[in-house]
Amino acid sequence: MPLHPKVLIVDDNEVMRTLLRGILRNEVYQIIGEARNGTLALQFIERSKPDIVIMDVMMPEMDGLEALQNIKEKNPEIVVVMITGNPSVDIVQESIHGGASGFIIKPFNSAKVLDTLDRAWQTRKIPVPPMDSTAPKLEQRDD
Repeated sequence: MPLHPKVLIVDDNEVMRTLLRGILRNEVYQIIGEARNGTLALQFIERSKPDIVIMDVMMPEMDGLEALQNIKEKNPEIVVVMITGNPSVDIVQESIHGGASGFIIKPFNSAKVLDTLDRAWQTRKIPVPPMDSTAPKLEQRDD
């Protein structure tokens, strides 16, 4: 497990990316990149395999919900935390059903961002590798 989880920030608003970068700068997270839409995020993920993606829901080209679905299909181990200024029940439910590990509502403060990221990282689901069919089987004994 990485000591300093690698983070990708995805938001079409440069001010939001700067704000998130500032919040995470002196924490245990290592920011390895930024993207302004889901398409660019997927390209970055292919090359750099972040541990965590913080992603806005509403973006041009490919929105966060579509990108979330693509991320989870190809990289289910990546923790994805969604951000939105429109916390409708539908968006929250679609994000959670899509595999998001957390949700941050704008406007946010650094405590909320860090708490959500910490919780998502601590409770992540680590994929279990398939059992090796060549491994010795346990025998059941009738004593």
